[in-house]
Amino acid sequence: MRRSQCEVTDKKNLEQTLRRCRIGRLATVGADGYPYITPLNYVYWQGSVYFHCAHKGEKMDNLLRDDRVCFEIDIPLAYKGTDFDPQGPACQVHQFYHSVIIRGRAQVVNTLEEKVAALNALMDSHEGLTVVPRITADMPEVKACAVVAVRIESLSGKSDLAQNKSEADKEKIRQYLQKRDLPGDAEAARLIC
Repeated sequence: MRRSQCEVTDKKNLEQTLRRCRIGRLATVGADGYPYITPLNYVYWQGSVYFHCAHKGEKMDNLLRDDRVCFEIDIPLAYKGTDFDPQGPACQVHQFYHSVIIRGRAQVVNTLEEKVAALNALMDSHEGLTVVPRITADMPEVKACAVVAVRIESLSGKSDLAQNKSEADKEKIRQYLQKRDLPGDAEAARLIC
């Protein structure tokens, strides 16, 4: 990684970011050799990324032909705009964020037990309710969809939080974000250290 100061190596932190995000992007290898990227709902559960989809379509065709995939998520925190230093160069704008990249193998889940459990984990993750209606094996919707697990071979991440700035610059950024108080600003200001 070129900007090693932003690298996140702690697996627990990477997993926490994966659990926090709800939409990821899956890259498969298209029939023409080009990457094919699909945004999708997912859940990080039991060490794999799970998603549901139709039994047929370009994404499924691609992963059945070549199971190598890349999966990416990111959480934008705060944007440092030109208003931070109106006299400064425009190229000093910056986005603070967390991201995770997974390389792995996509596997269609064939056991009914794992499929139903993964669909329930997906529901639990997205609903955010204390009581979520349970999916059961006898529901027609279970048969109507495919569930795919991305079995992780490598996991990497970045958190860009002004790590390459001086303490004085970090303090100015924190004050700017706290004063501006847009969504994500408070979290970014707290995390910049």
